[in-house]
Amino acid sequence: MIKQAIIPLAGLGTRLLPLTSVFAKELLPINGKPGLEYIINECIDAGIKEIIFIISKRKMMIKKYFYNDKFYKNLIIKKKDPRIIEEYKKILRFRKMIKFVYQNKPKGTGDAVLKTKKYIKDEYFLMLLPDDLIIKKNCSKSMIASHKKNKASVMASMTVNKKNVSRWGIYKLDKKLNKTDYLINSVVEKPNIKDAPSNKAVIGRYILPKNIFSKLKNLKPSKSGEIHITDAIQLLINDNKKFIAHNFTGKYLDCGSMDGYINSSKEIAKLWNFAWLVQAMSAL
Repeated sequence: MIKQAIIPLAGLGTRLLPLTSVFAKELLPINGKPGLEYIINECIDAGIKEIIFIISKRKMMIKKYFYNDKFYKNLIIKKKDPRIIEEYKKILRFRKMIKFVYQNKPKGTGDAVLKTKKYIKDEYFLMLLPDDLIIKKNCSKSMIASHKKNKASVMASMTVNKKNVSRWGIYKLDKKLNKTDYLINSVVEKPNIKDAPSNKAVIGRYILPKNIFSKLKNLKPSKSGEIHITDAIQLLINDNKKFIAHNFTGKYLDCGSMDGYINSSKEIAKLWNFAWLVQAMSAL
């Protein structure tokens, strides 16, 4: 069973400037709560017991969010507001399952994953990229079920418009295993339309094997100075390690760009309003 998750949070968030010049993008509110909380709740609902955050010194705001006890205690004494008390209790529950590790230089997702090596206990672990929100269905939960069924590493997959393949990592697939799962042959980073092997895109949810650390350790940085997680994954595939592309059924939201962030707020607000309406109707 997958019990640990890692969430890389050290990114600069340049696509959300000027907001991210002073604020961690993962704490930006989406319909009244930080985007990061949606990711944490996805983990909890999927059965995860420990979450490792990879942050940088400039993102210490994230750690403070979970360790702001003095602020909450003083406010609770003054206000005695039940809503504030519940918020503080929620933060304390989250804090029990969170560890922090540090990536102070922006060397890519592969380097961020490598920072967690000494904390990973089991053979497989979950990684979630916080720019990618998936609502309506729990993607991590369905990926864990796929992992259990196929006894393999699993990566989230989404069908995209062929005109947009150059925006994504794209899978080259070997064969269809069932309605949702495909065996991966390779991953091509942002191919042009002509060379794209499919229109199945990599989305920011991964179940990775512990032996990926040995591949990451020996990788040389790219021209941009980054270590790419997909390079390590490809090395494992070349070693005949089984990787599955899992077509999830939830709704994908991109929170990492300004347009995507605004749209995500609208979509989640609509979902919340619908849930509220259903609840109100059932009470009649």
